[in-house]
Amino acid sequence: MKYCSNCGTLVELRVPEGDTLPRYVCSACSVIHYQNPKIVVGCIPEWEERILLCRRAIEPRHGLWTVPSGFMENAETLAQGAERETLEEANARVEMGELYSIYNLPHINQVHVLFRARLLDLDFSPGIESLDVELFHETEIPWDTLAFRVIHEPLRRYFEERRQGKLGFHMGTIEAFRK
Repeated sequence: MKYCSNCGTLVELRVPEGDTLPRYVCSACSVIHYQNPKIVVGCIPEWEERILLCRRAIEPRHGLWTVPSGFMENAETLAQGAERETLEEANARVEMGELYSIYNLPHINQVHVLFRARLLDLDFSPGIESLDVELFHETEIPWDTLAFRVIHEPLRRYFEERRQGKLGFHMGTIEAFRK
């Protein structure tokens, strides 16, 4: 960051008084520009033991499969964001269920939040960010072409717990790949 979005003056990176971390601070109007993790919200939409997945029409990971999800917007709740993303990416209407997982991705400054959800009907189709949307039984999931590790782990756990008849809540951290 070079310029203040409030007044256009150059900013400087320093620890503001009363803070503990370096922040971009405007040298003219003193606005502190916080840079915080982005929240990604989504859901695992289910219909008769099948899961709705979207094949991405955008980068990153164009052409690979994922659950409907995306960045949370201002003025919406976590569940509203997940519901909106499902409508945008799959033209699908869902009844939001319980919170299923929260995964931290500190290496890319993101937090991923997934809900369980129930499709309200079979009237779905690819949204502008999807090449295709499809319902998959567990044995049909394209595991080798899932777009993100943060989707792979919760889906595997979801199916395992569903077989056991006990879906829980999970929280974890996914670290960067080591080279």
